[in-house]
Amino acid sequence: MAAAVVLGGPAGWWRWHRRVRAARAAMVCSRAMASKTPVGFIGLGNMGNPMAKNLVKHGYPVIAYDVFPEACKEFQDLGAQVTDSPADVAERADRIITMLPSSPNAIEVYTGANGILKKVKKGSLLIDSSTIDPAVSKELAKAVEKMGAVFMDAPVSGGVGAARAGNLTFMVGGVEQEFDAAKELLTCMGSNVVYCGEVGTGQAAKICNNMLLAISMIGTAEAMNLGIRLGLDPKLLAKILNMSSGRCWSSDTYNPVPGVMEGVPSANNYQGGFGTTLMAKDLGLAQISATNTKTPVPLGSQAHQIYRMMCAKGYALKDFSAVFQFLREEETLTREQHLPEVLTKCTFVLGNY
Repeated sequence: MAAAVVLGGPAGWWRWHRRVRAARAAMVCSRAMASKTPVGFIGLGNMGNPMAKNLVKHGYPVIAYDVFPEACKEFQDLGAQVTDSPADVAERADRIITMLPSSPNAIEVYTGANGILKKVKKGSLLIDSSTIDPAVSKELAKAVEKMGAVFMDAPVSGGVGAARAGNLTFMVGGVEQEFDAAKELLTCMGSNVVYCGEVGTGQAAKICNNMLLAISMIGTAEAMNLGIRLGLDPKLLAKILNMSSGRCWSSDTYNPVPGVMEGVPSANNYQGGFGTTLMAKDLGLAQISATNTKTPVPLGSQAHQIYRMMCAKGYALKDFSAVFQFLREEETLTREQHLPEVLTKCTFVLGNY
């Protein structure tokens, strides 16, 4: 009764209750809005573009930069701020994600004349999702730490399709206490965010993954090509492989044979996806790491040579699954080159009868 009197009876109690609920909702909303502080994103290529878009979808204001201004126009239309340099991004955001093609690109973006470290704020969280040499990640981490900021390497797996769907896998290396802060952003772009250990271990995991991916893609291409030469329908062969012990991601999700699957680069003349140049680069990183650790990787070495040959023969800008087309063309070329030799041998043999 005392409470009813103080609150003005039942009607007063309900008014008070609604005010409390509204206040609590406002507090929750305020905390949510506070967490949606601007996020810098540098590198809006095949992977960076859909990753940054997923941040926008999750309500994060994105401050974008790409060395190619045309890559930024789409984000301007989405309401993102576009800057003139990585340094300008660092001036406006204290959480930055970079997605760059190679180690030299990463070094330039972080430590160059207009790099992030020129204007980085103390306490900033810098997440590099590029695939680069683990040793370079460690050096960048040292440079970032000197500026009072935090660096984490978080390369990805899954390809463009997973980037668009927000289903990437992130392999994260860095200070464990900062992992939750990084995970908050990375879960907007990926379904698996795995802590690997100190700085550089994310890159180590990614290099191992991509070496295995290249080997399995070449193996899938060879098996599919052999089966086709033996008279098997490629769709049937793929179905059999994918219900048997030979099944792998290259066969059941990213098949390299045109006409077997829809929505993959092989169905689009090997356009888009993960470029052959990038695969050759990643395999080169694996070779460097294998040499430094005295680890034998004979299949990884062979895969590296195959993708380097592809780059030299016009496949550089095609998806790495174009190794199927490359092997088919090499097969035809080999037959043509050896035909005179074969005919000579046949003539010699027949002449003895």
